Amino acid sequence: MLLRRLIAFVSLSLCAALVWAQTPQPPEIAARAYLLLDVTSGQVLAAKDPDAAVEPASLTKLMTAYLVFDALRTKKLSLAQTLPVSERAWKMPGSRMFIDPKMQVPVEDLLKGMIVQSGNDATVALAEGVGGTVERFVEMMNAQAKALGMNATSYQNPEGLTAPGHTTTARDLSVLATRLMRDFPEYVGYYAIQRYRYPGTPAANDTNRNLLLFRDPSVDGLKTGHTAAAGYCLVATARREVPGLGAGVQGQRRLLSVLLGAASENARAAESQKLLNWGYSAYEAVRLAPADGAVVTPKVWKGKAAQARLGRAEGVVVSVPAGEGAGLKTEVLRPDPLVAPLQRGQLLGTLRVSLANGTPVAEVPLTVLDTVEESGIFGRAWDALRLWIQ
Repeated sequence: MLLRRLIAFVSLSLCAALVWAQTPQPPEIAARAYLLLDVTSGQVLAAKDPDAAVEPASLTKLMTAYLVFDALRTKKLSLAQTLPVSERAWKMPGSRMFIDPKMQVPVEDLLKGMIVQSGNDATVALAEGVGGTVERFVEMMNAQAKALGMNATSYQNPEGLTAPGHTTTARDLSVLATRLMRDFPEYVGYYAIQRYRYPGTPAANDTNRNLLLFRDPSVDGLKTGHTAAAGYCLVATARREVPGLGAGVQGQRRLLSVLLGAASENARAAESQKLLNWGYSAYEAVRLAPADGAVVTPKVWKGKAAQARLGRAEGVVVSVPAGEGAGLKTEVLRPDPLVAPLQRGQLLGTLRVSLANGTPVAEVPLTVLDTVEESGIFGRAWDALRLWIQ
């Protein structure tokens, strides 16, 4: 009896050790909280206290930018349109673009001042331009946070100065940054600008504080933040070519690091770089289906098409521990039978991916790639009879 228990214990220990060995362990990161997301696969690769409430400091400006980009897309604003500089904007403390009430500043310059210089004055000018008042704009920020599923976030201002109740989490920031890049690809290039100064203003504050833009050519954003309470924070993203993923954009893999509460400007850059490099080396990306490519083509009943193509518009990519990509196992869970009509984009199944030993890797939602309309009355009747017989 004792021998059987000992054998069982050793077996369980070996299995646990095997799973542990197959899960890469991140390096020590000197920060209060962090999260590393593979944006290409949608998988979180590493995290520490990702749901702890923290002050976002100027990372708040990611949400301000989201709303400004939305106003540009809906034609409420234009890049060339000029906005006034209110007394409130002019008197904002902290990082500044150095604009004043005598100026009428183009929206594009205000965006650069907010993103590159982290100007609180530019941020307030944009908030007033979009919302009419700062208070109304903050209401819009909180509504947008809820719409994006950032349920642990509460905004009190558009610029990120310390205020009671102004908090977020590393996980919510990863959601915001990912949606910002996905929803507004035409504007995210502003986050890669290294230097900017509005004509006629001091040049002392013209350098982007994201040091990784100067150290790593694959880094193309996003935003720094710092207050005494928040410490030094950085949301950074990198895009690197990956052999085997495909050509062009399809062959690029994007990672996003959210690092909160580092000890210094240099430390937040160094620790973020450490996270990004580890993510690229410890995990490999495996493409299971190209963009708009079918993962599975099941039979459809009562439809004008005999089969449905299930997959992802952006393709299916999963992140696995380095060296484990060759023996992946997949399983598709879906309703059966499938009966038309089916609409493109309709959620209709899940792809389960596991390593060769059965360790789960990811569950990927599958959608209908092509609309399948109902067949005529006789086709539906014939398929109804066949289904009944089955």
